[in-house]
Amino acid sequence: MIGFTEAKELLILFLLTTDHPPHLRIGKVMRIRKAPRNDTPTVIASSPSALTAHERLLWKDVDELISSSDHEIASQLFVLHVMKPLLGSEYVDAGMHVQVSTGFLELVEKNVICQRPAWRVDTAQVDMHCDYVLLMSDHSLFAHGNLGSSLCISVEIKPKCGFLPVSNFISEETSIKKSVTRFEMHQALKLHQGEISLLSEYNPLDLFSGSKEKIHKAIKDLFTTPQNNFRVFMNGSLIFGGLGGGAEDTNFCIAKAFEVALKSIIQSDDGLCTENFLTLVTEAAHKSGVLDRLLEVQKLDNVDIEGAIHAYYDITHQQCMVCSELNEDQRKIYTPLHSASLDESLTIVKDYLIAATAKDCSLMICFRPSKEEESGSVCNNVYLESTKQTFDFKVYFIDLDLKRMSKMEEYYELDKKIVSCYSEMLKMDQGRNEVPNLQES
Repeated sequence: MIGFTEAKELLILFLLTTDHPPHLRIGKVMRIRKAPRNDTPTVIASSPSALTAHERLLWKDVDELISSSDHEIASQLFVLHVMKPLLGSEYVDAGMHVQVSTGFLELVEKNVICQRPAWRVDTAQVDMHCDYVLLMSDHSLFAHGNLGSSLCISVEIKPKCGFLPVSNFISEETSIKKSVTRFEMHQALKLHQGEISLLSEYNPLDLFSGSKEKIHKAIKDLFTTPQNNFRVFMNGSLIFGGLGGGAEDTNFCIAKAFEVALKSIIQSDDGLCTENFLTLVTEAAHKSGVLDRLLEVQKLDNVDIEGAIHAYYDITHQQCMVCSELNEDQRKIYTPLHSASLDESLTIVKDYLIAATAKDCSLMICFRPSKEEESGSVCNNVYLESTKQTFDFKVYFIDLDLKRMSKMEEYYELDKKIVSCYSEMLKMDQGRNEVPNLQES
């Protein structure tokens, strides 16, 4: 049987059970592409390459990637040849591709349709034109193949962008980006659009600060308002957070149920298991150093989308739609970008897209209680002083999806929308604050 785990915008994840052949047993996750659900079957034309001509130019240094004829294989090769060297081979699992039949995909769709949120069922389905699916280890588990051997608990975190941009190409109208995180501004847009019900207090700058105290604050804020940015699994089963559409804010009932669930692995007095678990996550995140690696890759975006969009138009030989809306003095700011060589423009866009992947990925940290007989293990471990327990832990980056060059204009428009919505929210807040002041005077 195939068990539904998560629905994302592009892919569906499945846990595989012992009904499958040995190489497809427990401890494996399958990622399958989704397609819009409509009445008219979509026929995908065959292509000698999964990438566009401009993308092949962009990734010309990665031979296997530009020669791939399948989108799923291209995405896997991107992780293998681009993200893995940047983030560290010990923290990235590129997975392997398995060829599948239409009959298998139909069986998958039938198995999960009753488990998915209604709004996802109505909008998307398994893409029946997939030739391959990605098979990889389930990093919410520690020991593969035998779940009864040891309890394990894992946390999945979406860190988001961990720095404030300083690019000279950011306009005066959007200069607020230099002082307010993208995450905080995007929260305002999501609230306006009804995607969330409460603004999160989480600040990515805390998580990436290098300070154990600030990292702990970030983890606690994620726990308080998890949305789709914080999830916890016990032996591979979700015990905290949402499946695909985000989670409720952590109320008393949710917090109590989580506290009870933790008792099997955290040896602590009543009411303190959650606090100790959040401390455990903090210690591992700090000790591993993976956040520093991730931040370094995120900072490959050193011109911001407001700079990268100009390089994109030059590569694609299109009229720059941004400059066409500016006056002569404003256009002068972007002259260096439009005067750059083709290779320089390619580097700007490539680095921007790599950074976009790093800003949108997830971090999976999995723990298990250390055993004396495994004291010689090569695993990292962390000591939880408050409970006198030692835990082995492993860290992996997941969801390292290839960002398409064709989305550059969408990224630019979304950036404008996020800043505009946040600015409007500030104006409304200031207006509300001014009314009481006027009444008092």
